[in-house]
Order: sequence, then C-alpha cells, then structure tokens
Amino acid sequence: MRVAITGGIGSGKSFVCKRLEAFGIRVYDCDAAAKRLMRTSSALQRDLCRLVGDDVYVDGMLQKQVLAKFLLASEDNKQAVNQIIHPAVARDFECSGYEWLESAILFDSGFDRRIHFDYIVCVSAPLEIRIQRVMNRDGISREKTMEWISRQLPQEEVLKRADFEIVNDGMEDIDEQILIVLNKMGGTKLPDSTTL
Repeated sequence: MRVAITGGIGSGKSFVCKRLEAFGIRVYDCDAAAKRLMRTSSALQRDLCRLVGDDVYVDGMLQKQVLAKFLLASEDNKQAVNQIIHPAVARDFECSGYEWLESAILFDSGFDRRIHFDYIVCVSAPLEIRIQRVMNRDGISREKTMEWISRQLPQEEVLKRADFEIVNDGMEDIDEQILIVLNKMGGTKLPDSTTL
C-alpha cells in the first residue's frame, strides 16, 4: 500500500510524520531526498550541469546561489529543473522500500501522476496558524510568508483531492486522528513494538 502525506507550508506535516514514526511507520521525505540526490547522484548532477551550466557544481559541490539565480530567472527555468529533480525523486522512492511519502507539492509537482498512491492524507491548519508557524520557524515577514503560501495550491484544493484530513491546529489530538485514518485504510497493522 502506498500513502502520500501532503499539505501546505506551515500545516505541520513534519510533526505528523514524526508521530507516524512513533507508530512504527517510516515516511520518505521528498525534500530531504531531493537534497541528497543533488549531492550524490552523478546522473542528476550531469543533467543539471547540462541545463544550468558547469558552474552549478564545483568539485562535486552544488553551488546553491548559481542554481537559485537560474531558478528565479524564469518559470520555464524552474520547470526545467523540476523535470530533472522530480523524476529522480520518484525513482528513488520506488526503490526505497518505503510505503509512505511526504511531499508539500504532491499535486503542484505532478508527483501524484508519476506514482500511484492508494491514499492521500492532507495535513491542514487554519491560515493564521500556518502564517505564525512559518514566521516563527524561518524568521521572515508576514508578507514573505504570504508570498510563499500563495505559490502553493490552496489548502481547500488539496483537501478536495485528498482521501483523508488530519487537522493540526494545536488543539485536535493528532494520535487519535492518525488511528482513525489507519483504521479507515483497512486497519493497517502497527508493529508490535509501537509505543504511543
């Protein structure tokens, strides 16, 4: 069974994934995988050099400012980079042995079309809570936070496409919601060593 966890910036996906790990469920982190593959995959490095220029890597080290400048230059550039990174992450996930995956841009990136997921879980939170979380976490302004949020698919749209919702507003019980979702998925058996 394959399950994707998604939700906008500041929704608290990472916290939900940590709670899932307490239930014995390992979750593949797409962001961390993309960073790892850009460091370690010679095929991905070769494709990025072909697209961006040889100066995007110096002595095998990614030059983030070179990549950022290329990405910000145009939407076409951003899409071209995504066309290199997203398929590589999808292939890595399929070979990873993981069943659960976390991606903030599951629909935006077309990841849901690359891989069939049996269930999609959206982690949601009220907009104001999301704004405060991002501002506190990243030390950025409200305006910058809103700009980031506006670049992603609206939470309402993600919820429409998801099979389940976990509300992470600081009041609802996350563990209880996880158990309800797992039960609805068909009573996913938890490892015997699980401690809550």
